[in-house]
Amino acid sequence: MMDADKALELVKSGATLLLLDVPQYTLIGIDTQVFSVGPAFKGIKMIPPGVHFVFYSSSTRDGKEFSPITGFFIDAGYSQVVVRMWDQQEERLIKVPEEEEERYRQAVRSFEFDKHLGPYDLSLCADWKRLSNYITKTTIERLEPIGGEITVTYEHGMLKNTCKSAMERVLDEQLRNSKFSSPAEKHPKRGCYYTPIPHIIKRKGIESEQLTSLNLDKTELLDTLLVKDYGGSEESLLGELQFAFIAFLMGQSLEAFMQWKSLVSLLLGCTEAPFQTRSQLFTKFIKVIYYQLKYGLQKDCSVGEAGASALLDDSWFSSDSFLHRLCKDFFSLVQDASVVDGDLLSWTRKLKELLENSLGWEFQQKSAVDGIYFEENDEYAPVVEMLDEPSGSEPTTS
Repeated sequence: MMDADKALELVKSGATLLLLDVPQYTLIGIDTQVFSVGPAFKGIKMIPPGVHFVFYSSSTRDGKEFSPITGFFIDAGYSQVVVRMWDQQEERLIKVPEEEEERYRQAVRSFEFDKHLGPYDLSLCADWKRLSNYITKTTIERLEPIGGEITVTYEHGMLKNTCKSAMERVLDEQLRNSKFSSPAEKHPKRGCYYTPIPHIIKRKGIESEQLTSLNLDKTELLDTLLVKDYGGSEESLLGELQFAFIAFLMGQSLEAFMQWKSLVSLLLGCTEAPFQTRSQLFTKFIKVIYYQLKYGLQKDCSVGEAGASALLDDSWFSSDSFLHRLCKDFFSLVQDASVVDGDLLSWTRKLKELLENSLGWEFQQKSAVDGIYFEENDEYAPVVEMLDEPSGSEPTTS
């Protein structure tokens, strides 16, 4: 149990989310934690400085039905106080005028609201860090919609002309079938500013074989996007991947799922980059989606009746889903590679085991030998490079 001095220090150094006039039974979430609002609840204290995702869902008076979730990212500073007030008319949290906000900040720092604030559960912080470690203030400013609010309510018609798979149609219907859904024309279409990812590469003046090759291996497209849209920063791309996953899983945004799918499809569609120019990016990428799927597939992390990770049930990941197909191809690629980075191999093994154990997926191999699990003296095993230093020092091979 935490002693009083340590708790006081965390209250002082941590950020505070002050939420005023929120109706009883409303679900309030931050990161991987959810609170059901009681009569005395006025927010959350002891929030570690850094990036967080706040989300909420209003309920009927009996607390049995919930509205679509609305969420927003914050970059909380040391001892910062973030103030939001409930707008009864619009049933959402809004900012308060600057002078009023300053008054509330002082009241929080004087511990006037302390007994009404629920503590951030620090034991769950590690999970959140693994889901958000590449998201920065810059990521949020680049991607968040006007006003900062992410909700499926604002996405009506945004995805009307996109080709959806069966599971995406189910999600679309699931997220929109709510007694809380108000007419779409009432809400402006405020989407996030995600990076456009071409699904099919079209280019004039090149041979058809070359065009086919560009579509079979997305390495050149990845390199182009990294330079053009991410300023050459691999971390910036991974930050967008994490932003989209959180906005989907906690915020129930269909637009966010489509972006996550596009980025995963882009990276798993590269056949050259993982083994030549960008092995470290792919190690980080596999690690990111491993932790995303590991968290999302937990059976005990659903957010009440409002849903959140209940959306990631087994029906999402049938054996004919895009993810199964792409993972199967990627695992085969790792198996057949003549040279493979040791960390990439290790995390690919972990991802494969997670999908097999959590979803019962089977990945048919091209031969009797599974290249991801090879015998030490196996002549067909890939060469494993151990890249200890990112500086380009000579790798050791086995």
